[in-house]
Amino acid sequence: MDSRFWSAFGNWQTIVLDLALLLGTCLFLKLPKEKKGDSAYWLPFLILSYIAIYQNFGAYTNYNYEFKKAVNAYLGNTENPKFNLWLFNIAERQILAILYLLLIKSWLGPSMKKYVDWMIMIFVAVALTLQISGIELMYTEQPIIFAIGANMILVACGLYFIGLITNENYLQSQPTRLLSFWGTTVLLFYFSLTYIYAVTLLYLYRENLTLGKSLANIKYVMQVIKLCMLLLLIAAPFLTKFFDREPLHDPA
Repeated sequence: MDSRFWSAFGNWQTIVLDLALLLGTCLFLKLPKEKKGDSAYWLPFLILSYIAIYQNFGAYTNYNYEFKKAVNAYLGNTENPKFNLWLFNIAERQILAILYLLLIKSWLGPSMKKYVDWMIMIFVAVALTLQISGIELMYTEQPIIFAIGANMILVACGLYFIGLITNENYLQSQPTRLLSFWGTTVLLFYFSLTYIYAVTLLYLYRENLTLGKSLANIKYVMQVIKLCMLLLLIAAPFLTKFFDREPLHDPA
């Protein structure tokens, strides 16, 4: 294997992600048959698998320059064919944002689920409109789409915490023993940090490079914590000594 292969697939982020997928797959396969069809477990596994697939596909586009160049040319990007921003925009800033909204929705009460449904529909409509109209091209930075998606996730996290202090089922539980509490907290911190980092990126790298790199490193750490959170959600049936059953759990 040549150096380009190791450069694309041998970085620590890809290795950690692949190991997380391997562990997540083993945990999911060990689940009882009835739990494999429960969205409380297959949805986190789906998200973990999706992240691993698109990240490895991104690594492949960095390895196979001709493929990346051809995709960019098809999308109309002939000036900067070395970038795969189109994949990041579609896979993470759009599809993954929707998957996280669905994950948070699964922890909400019936009266609040409809707000997440509306947010998803609005997000999809706005993202498609901005891209089709050419306001935010698929292969360039998409600050508007990213900001809308990140803020909707933060709003959904807020809905969860409102339910935590108002829903009778949650009031009778101990939040620190709920994986939904820790999962929502991780997403809240991750997207708050990512939003701040994205907005101030150019300024920090121009005026305070050290702080900019520190924020980037914290983001990488939060990504690893996010993977651990997904693994815990998948492994929840094996962790009953540490975590309680979700008060609003609805097998579906």
